[in-house]
Amino acid sequence: MTDLPRCAWCGTDPLYCAYHDEEWGVPLHDERALFELLTLEGAQAGLSWFTILKKREGYRRAFDRFDAERIARYTEADVARLMADAGIVRNRLKIESTITNARATLALRESGVGLDGYFWNFVDRQPIVNAWTDMSQVPASTPLSDAISKDLKRRGFKFVGSTILYAHMQAMGLVNDHTTGCFRYGALASGS
Repeated sequence: MTDLPRCAWCGTDPLYCAYHDEEWGVPLHDERALFELLTLEGAQAGLSWFTILKKREGYRRAFDRFDAERIARYTEADVARLMADAGIVRNRLKIESTITNARATLALRESGVGLDGYFWNFVDRQPIVNAWTDMSQVPASTPLSDAISKDLKRRGFKFVGSTILYAHMQAMGLVNDHTTGCFRYGALASGS
């Protein structure tokens, strides 16, 4: 499995390869998983994705498996608990943004959309399939990530800048940014 042609960013670490092979770029529609990815992408700000990936189970445990309803009710005591949790990135602004984003997610659901409908409506429910031959061609943000970021901020979300949003779009499969030489590119481009 390690000899498969992959996107250059994932290297050879088994955890990173598994994430690349099984999750990254696969169209995602599960509400809880979308909230998890949005949280983790925000937590990554200023850090490497690999750092966050290694702490993912810690995040799942610390944040009630990303149950937005429970997180929306967190209090200052929960923030203090999370600030002491070595299994996550102990950054107060990032922790507080997760609580804020849980509340904003619930408000989005109450409007009748939910995260799945919200994100996928931007692309008419069809992933954008790019055809990059090299990772240097992949943008850090796009006009679409700019627009989604601006709208999410208007809706009260935090840690959702355009670069974070583009990484989220890639991870959730809204865009297929696997390079054309990657073994995952063709399968995801064809929708399989």
